[in-house]
Amino acid sequence: MTRIALVVSDVDGTLLTHNKVLTDGAKAAVRKLHAAGIGFTIVSSRPTIGMGFLIEQLSIVLPVGAFNGSSIVDAGLKPIEQHLIGSAVAQRSLDVLNAFGVDIWLFTNQRWYARNPDGEYVPHEKRAIKADPTIVADFTPHLADACKIVGASSDAELLQRCEAAMREAVGREATAVRSQTYYLDVTPPGHDKGTFVDAMIRRLGIPAAAVATIGDMENDLPMFARSGVSFAMGNAAEGIKKHATHVTDSNERDGFAAAIETVLRLG
Repeated sequence: MTRIALVVSDVDGTLLTHNKVLTDGAKAAVRKLHAAGIGFTIVSSRPTIGMGFLIEQLSIVLPVGAFNGSSIVDAGLKPIEQHLIGSAVAQRSLDVLNAFGVDIWLFTNQRWYARNPDGEYVPHEKRAIKADPTIVADFTPHLADACKIVGASSDAELLQRCEAAMREAVGREATAVRSQTYYLDVTPPGHDKGTFVDAMIRRLGIPAAAVATIGDMENDLPMFARSGVSFAMGNAAEGIKKHATHVTDSNERDGFAAAIETVLRLG
């Protein structure tokens, strides 16, 4: 078996607990990877502004992937590779989300824009990314800079229907996938967590078989497919677990740290 040289982890639902806590077990696990000479980085649907505290606490030196991998930034959050949603497609996405009546956010590389400061998931996102939204009446002036558009709703069934409608509306001009049961993400086309893994493989000059990935949601499946070893979190849906080579414990029970112990044994 090829020795693992790189671990790429999802963040929310994987590295962090439900309450967005980075546990001592997770921190210790990453320190063990560093000590073993195994690279570690993260890729997430999060905006760039929501990654900095993790880079610092985990001493990440490799590039990280924001916006489901469509933006790659260095450890100082400076863009290495950045892609945007086209303005016309962004407007089409807003039209679909408006039709379903879900809360809408627009992210650029620097800001989070929202129309409703009292949206159901605004406090949750503020806590998660450690940033406040900029409240606007109209998203139009920001469409040309859109890195991600999000529809947020606690009605999981509604958001699933919205996802299907969004995919039909944007076709190949954008990627539409739920990063959580309550978030539908629209990101630039042709880029996902799998293409981020590909970029890291090229940058480090390692084979795909030397990469381990860890995640819990549908948007993690592309990186599972690009890596030699993959771990689904115990809190993942059964449909996600069946695509992974291993299933670890949940994010509430330090499943990330348990996965890293397996990686270290494989090494």
